[in-house]
Amino acid sequence: MNQTVAITPQIVAEHGLSPSEYDRVLAILGRVPNLTELGIFSVMWSEHCSYKSSKKWLKTLPTRAPWVICGPGENAGVIDIGDGQAAIFKMESHNHPSFIEPYQGAATGVGGILRDVFTMGARPVANLNALRFGSADHPKTRHLVAGVVAGVGGYGNCVGVPTVGGEVQFHPCYNGNNLVNAMTIGIADTDKIFYSKASGVGNQVVYVGSKTGRDGIHGATMASAEFSEDSEEKRPTVQVGDPFTEKLLIEACLELMATDVIVAIQDMGAAGLTSSSFEMASKGGLGVELDLDMVPVRETAMTAYEIMLSESQERMLMVIEPGKEDIAKAVFDKWELDFAVIGTLTDTGRMVLKKDGAVVADLPIDPLAEAAPEYDRPWTPGVKHPVIAASDVAEKPWAEALKALVGGPDGSSRRWVWEQYDHMVMGDTVQRPGGDAAVIRIHGTAKGLAATSDCNPRYVGADAVEGGRQAVAEAWRNLTAVGATPLAITDNMNFGNPQRPEIMGQFVEACQGMGEACIALDFPVVSGNVSLYNETNGQGILPTPTIGGVGLMPHVEASVGIAFTGTGQALIAIGAEGSWLGRSLYLDVVCGRDEGAPPPVDLKVERRNGDFVRGLIREGLVESCHDLSEGGLLVAVAEMAMASGIGANLTVSGPDLHAKLFGEDQARYVLAVAEGKAAEVLANAEKMGVPARRIGSTTGSDLVVNGEAVAVAELKAAHEGWFPAFMA
Repeated sequence: MNQTVAITPQIVAEHGLSPSEYDRVLAILGRVPNLTELGIFSVMWSEHCSYKSSKKWLKTLPTRAPWVICGPGENAGVIDIGDGQAAIFKMESHNHPSFIEPYQGAATGVGGILRDVFTMGARPVANLNALRFGSADHPKTRHLVAGVVAGVGGYGNCVGVPTVGGEVQFHPCYNGNNLVNAMTIGIADTDKIFYSKASGVGNQVVYVGSKTGRDGIHGATMASAEFSEDSEEKRPTVQVGDPFTEKLLIEACLELMATDVIVAIQDMGAAGLTSSSFEMASKGGLGVELDLDMVPVRETAMTAYEIMLSESQERMLMVIEPGKEDIAKAVFDKWELDFAVIGTLTDTGRMVLKKDGAVVADLPIDPLAEAAPEYDRPWTPGVKHPVIAASDVAEKPWAEALKALVGGPDGSSRRWVWEQYDHMVMGDTVQRPGGDAAVIRIHGTAKGLAATSDCNPRYVGADAVEGGRQAVAEAWRNLTAVGATPLAITDNMNFGNPQRPEIMGQFVEACQGMGEACIALDFPVVSGNVSLYNETNGQGILPTPTIGGVGLMPHVEASVGIAFTGTGQALIAIGAEGSWLGRSLYLDVVCGRDEGAPPPVDLKVERRNGDFVRGLIREGLVESCHDLSEGGLLVAVAEMAMASGIGANLTVSGPDLHAKLFGEDQARYVLAVAEGKAAEVLANAEKMGVPARRIGSTTGSDLVVNGEAVAVAELKAAHEGWFPAFMA
């Protein structure tokens, strides 16, 4: 890129800036920018980096609680988990890159979220991911699944951090735009947390990690635009990851963090050296001067534009005090990583870039950061759909319906996926993938963290307020079902083009529902990511606000899973009897109807029922537990049976049997309890005003409903067989 290129309207448009935004650039500078300066404005003001369409509504989400140490605004969120320890976590998207180049797009998504966490001083202890692909019969889906899963596993396995949970969904709305949301959780001491705010005029700006190449240039801009037929041509904007270098970078950073050398630290993620240096200086109210000739590069004749906008992976930026460079350099030399002093902090409030002895950019930091556009985009409320009565839905034989649900794309086992991830490395995984939530032991202690990822896009698409509530409540329920106290969430807001009022309406209403649920459930948002323009040729995805939830287990040995642990146990249903079939898996898969209002979420009932179930688990009264979600009661019981090979005998009477078995009413759980404890559990429920009823017992090797049986082994063969057959 030639520094002397004339800045034409076409060049401005290619950089993703609107005419009014470019006018703002001219007003800030008082002159025409050169190409490097235009590139810097372009990435800093991209949707991906500035959140210009979403900021107004993200500010409405609750972010505080007594246990929140650091909410949104840093590299990741931080919560207090007692004993002088903190959990640090975040979820982030790599949707566009993963559609263009599935393996590297997914791999670098994992690498980037790992860096967000260890940047703050935490050792990463768990990864999760939420993957959404197009219809199973779409010609590109299998290729994308294979590449994304291999990329997630390839990076996480090599770095040596267990991938312990997540979700995989298929829906035609993702045919042209799959979603790859990656989450990492780390553990740090509360007195050893590192932040990105630069301080100390004269302090050194230090570059560490891998060399800078030309990969990923315009990655942030590309992630802020919708796709068209030429998306394949955007391969050069996808970064290339090296997990072995990342592992070295983790160890080197954590080793240096044990000293008092680091003043501030920031990973180079989207927009690379530009965003990391700008954000650090802006937070500290300082200026920065960089000598780009000092930046380690792996390609010849790289311009200032390319160096500043490259998104090469496995790189960090640090501020350290003068005189301590040798200590830091010795650590990075030991780990065979690049180390270079590339600049200093100044009191000018400006970013000055030099190359070949000349100033190639001179920009005011605060005006550029603070004058970033913030839009209050027009939005329209979503259309309300009619409630579908159970009597208006065809009642199919339950065994036939159940096999279709557990043996198809939506409800089949994801074992094929998670068996490609090392979920046992580090030796602290207590509950593996496949249950309601993963449980990992905090190394060297008896306590643990539970983690989950959840969203039902069909619900959000039908009613974004209700769907937003449900996504948060479902994450809270999954943590509760293993016995954990839910503490906080990270979110990944995946939506279409915000310039369309109906899409912006989905975002606004989803934030409203999420916020209500977070407040009612004491489950604040501490970090997150927004991914907009997820559409191809004007066809948007279903609104998908993925929720990553984290909870605390005082004793990991007290956690329970979904698998039945023996025969002769009583099965107790907690919550209302099933009646809601609108937007249900049964209505969609069995009846071919994707319509109606989604199930309403009563947050007071959600809180009451969940607190009751968690209390029972903590008292040791529960052998196994499963929350009810897609597929309702019968799918939940079938999953418990298939996880153990033990059957169940259920009695479910009355009219609308299909709604009782497959309805997706909220705030519900199935508990297996020792026969001798059943009366106590039911009495406790009555005392607490919690609906509870005995529905049967664990027994034999068949799943029996009202005297009619299907073999658990037959269900399991269908359940476990779909994914391998699809990928074969």
